[in-house]
Amino acid sequence: MKVAVVGGGIGGLSAALALLNAGCDVQVYEQAQKFGEIGAGIQISPNASRLLHRLGLKPAMDKWGVRPLAVHQKRWDDGRTLQRAPLGPEVEAQFGAPYYHFHRGDLAALLAEALPKERAHAGHRLVGLEEKGERVIARFENGASIEADLLIGADGIHSKVRALTFGPEKPRFTGCVAWRGLVPAERIAHLDIEVASHNWMGPGAHCVHYWVSARRLMNVVCVVEHGTWTNESWTDKGNVADVLARYEGWHPTVRGLIGAFPETFIWALHDRAPLPAWTQGRIALLGDACHPMLPMMAQGAAQAIEDGAALASLLEAMPDDVPSVLRRYEEVRKPRATRLQEASAANRTRFHLPDGPAQQKRDEAMASSGDRSMENIGWLYMHDAALVS
Repeated sequence: MKVAVVGGGIGGLSAALALLNAGCDVQVYEQAQKFGEIGAGIQISPNASRLLHRLGLKPAMDKWGVRPLAVHQKRWDDGRTLQRAPLGPEVEAQFGAPYYHFHRGDLAALLAEALPKERAHAGHRLVGLEEKGERVIARFENGASIEADLLIGADGIHSKVRALTFGPEKPRFTGCVAWRGLVPAERIAHLDIEVASHNWMGPGAHCVHYWVSARRLMNVVCVVEHGTWTNESWTDKGNVADVLARYEGWHPTVRGLIGAFPETFIWALHDRAPLPAWTQGRIALLGDACHPMLPMMAQGAAQAIEDGAALASLLEAMPDDVPSVLRRYEEVRKPRATRLQEASAANRTRFHLPDGPAQQKRDEAMASSGDRSMENIGWLYMHDAALVS
């Protein structure tokens, strides 16, 4: 089975490793001149880490990843705890795999390192796709042309594979704008920040931060409503003074983190109307190419990793019927990804409530029901995407 993966990010690389493990002949094509992820932090929950551990990646993940003790939801101004739920040893014992925080670049690098070099092809920008019988032909800007039994589009929210297969479609600007910063540990030692995922919720905004890169850096993301910035690039420089001004009156820890930014980058959050189909013939979409989601459930990368694991298991079970495998892949993956897209969108509203009756009701519900308790989150963390048929 010859499989071409277009897109060499976390979703594409993890899918390639899973497919290679399932006995496929996999080649990965990345448009950039080298493999690697920009951006900042990423969360890998047990539903994804168990899949990566099976590929032999645990030693590298333990070296670069940070295992948080808890997720801590707080009020924006006084820092009062609204909810605290375990993410550490209790979660690993309950669900059989750990929770990690990574710098995106670290995770992408360890995935790329695990893929044999002869299977990784940088500098390949897709320009054309064609299905001919039982083959898919892909053409690249550099003049290269390849054939495969199956082609996977793991090329993100602006997927060229999706555009060539299903037609052009623009992502929708959500109205939310985010700033991100990576703060060296020595700059914030005086803040004495626990090894946890911290989420500060306030009127029209929230702030998430956690340790990455073996606790050498603090990843900080500040998301606000009603932003005017609409560019989605992760490399556009922002102004630290603008972030501080927007978070005027917030808790000193939040403002201390922002003030310690060496630099900040700004991007607009986009989503996409649900696609009617993820697959066509011998072409399949994966991750953000078919189900982009807001970051308020921290599941974007995890769901892409799940997609690849499910595809690999189905292909291993039915290697002679690619179209049937792809139809089944869509059947089993779409409901779960859609549920998480909807949950992420709901959290956007919930995290940004103005102080008042609705906010008070939210705080009471968080304190009493514990929506991140192990009982309530089990449907997400216990899931094993490789167990499909």
